[in-house]
Amino acid sequence: MLTKSKAFSGFSVDDLQKAKAFYQEILGLHVADTPMGVMEIHPEGGNKIIVYPKPDHVPATFTVLNFPVTNIEETVDELSGKGVSFEQYGGQIQTDEKGICRNGGISIAWFKDPAGNILSLIED
Repeated sequence: MLTKSKAFSGFSVDDLQKAKAFYQEILGLHVADTPMGVMEIHPEGGNKIIVYPKPDHVPATFTVLNFPVTNIEETVDELSGKGVSFEQYGGQIQTDEKGICRNGGISIAWFKDPAGNILSLIED
């Protein structure tokens, strides 16, 4: 029934203008406002992502958006230079001093948007 549907994802933020500045200016993504009062992120080669304001927003406790990258080290350094802080994890998921987890053949680094939602960079 939905096999030909172009599904897309969405998540909430507490301040749409802060989110827009972050996704557009810090992450360099194409962002568009809509007449419905929500924001659309248009990643190159992917489906749009809807970001909507929610007054009682609670940040997701899981990764809401993953960005595949070809060189995680360079991308982490570039975003760190723009003020992005990468999460530090210990225990089963171990991250290095830059916040990169290098377990199991893939490298992942997690960071948060201004609303506290968890995002990641993934390098295969």
